[in-house]
Amino acid sequence: MAQRLTREIIDRREQMFQITTLVAGDFELQEVLDRLAEAAVVVTGTTACSIRLVDDDTGDLKMRSTYGLSEEYQNKGVVSKDDPVISAAFEGEAVILDDMRVDSRVKYPEAAAKEGLVSQLTVAMTFRDKPIGVLRLYTSRPKSFDKSALSVARIVASQCAVAITNARLYARTIEGARMAEQMRLAAIIQRRMMPQDAPCCSGLDIAAVYQPCFEIGGDMYHFARLDENTVGVAIADVIGKGVPAALMMSMFRGAIGAYSDGGYARHTMTDIAVRLNRLACRECRGGEFITLFLAAINTKEMKITYCNCGHEPGLLMRGAEVIELDRGGLVLGVTPDAEYETSVVGLNDKDRLLFYTDGLIDAMDFEGGLWGKERMITAAKDCVNCSADQMVRGILAHRRRFVGLAQQMDDTTAVAVRIDLKSVGRDCDCRQQDCMQKDCRRKED
Repeated sequence: MAQRLTREIIDRREQMFQITTLVAGDFELQEVLDRLAEAAVVVTGTTACSIRLVDDDTGDLKMRSTYGLSEEYQNKGVVSKDDPVISAAFEGEAVILDDMRVDSRVKYPEAAAKEGLVSQLTVAMTFRDKPIGVLRLYTSRPKSFDKSALSVARIVASQCAVAITNARLYARTIEGARMAEQMRLAAIIQRRMMPQDAPCCSGLDIAAVYQPCFEIGGDMYHFARLDENTVGVAIADVIGKGVPAALMMSMFRGAIGAYSDGGYARHTMTDIAVRLNRLACRECRGGEFITLFLAAINTKEMKITYCNCGHEPGLLMRGAEVIELDRGGLVLGVTPDAEYETSVVGLNDKDRLLFYTDGLIDAMDFEGGLWGKERMITAAKDCVNCSADQMVRGILAHRRRFVGLAQQMDDTTAVAVRIDLKSVGRDCDCRQQDCMQKDCRRKED
């Protein structure tokens, strides 16, 4: 007799240890629930066990795992948190039903009788004082639960609550890692959609930079070869950040590429702006809109034709003079009837053009100080004799010294163009497939 009791104690302790391993282990939630239900029956010496968890959407307690119960009993009906037994358990009481056949608190007495269940013990599973579900134990005999059984049930329920919470956190960690990987791949794809190289055009030095504040963002820039002497530049900003802005910008970038393909023979700049606005009006919802700056730089006629659709004004820097390119129209997506106009400005040798999104100038330091437009212009002027690439990198370096390690909350995009007539007639070494220069060395290979 003593040997049998000792064996039972050892088995019970072993099962309690198994429950403890579920608390510390990396298991999926359903596996944890199924193993807990079985362990609870073995530890308490009962007939059957059920585990119900609170549904955050409905507030009902859904059956998530059982041991020793038929499928018919599992699906007997809904149990809500307003059930008198559940309410009492959530208040901290261990609710004992000595005979379910006659207790008025039993919601489904016929199902219990058919299952052969007589006694029931309900204990809440709580984590940080918040009920997450109930553990129910059953026997086929009346008045089966004493204080000892009640104490063991509470311990088991407490361990169950921790194990369930840990399993949920583990599932969220796995899902978070999966989402992080998806975001990483999306960021790679989005960067591939940005031009890897600026177009080669005699007399122009072009460079661009794109820095999303998250892995993916709502800024973009685009280049298009309109003819042998003209390069089209587009820079845009979807109002927003992250995945929604990135999805909208991907669609919008494709439309810009489609409308600009073939140059002005197909669509004028005004036509492109009007069409893109109508597209934005169809696709954008309340509070969503897009700012856009379109430019066509012609080195033969030495002029820039542009249309500013509610975007930050492009800057034409000529020596110490700074000219804002702010003519155009409304932001895209406000009204489908919006009208847009283009403007033409002459260019000189050594002129520099800077197109950017508001994230560049809206950068803040740790104290909330704004870097601002004036500092950006000062930084650009410091690069008067620099290449276009050195110019954008120099501007970002000035900004970085101002903001330090402060986290920025908007995407940053900038395109710099330098007019360099001395490069006209030089051998082209770009080797780009779409280079239209007659002296490109690619054509000599």
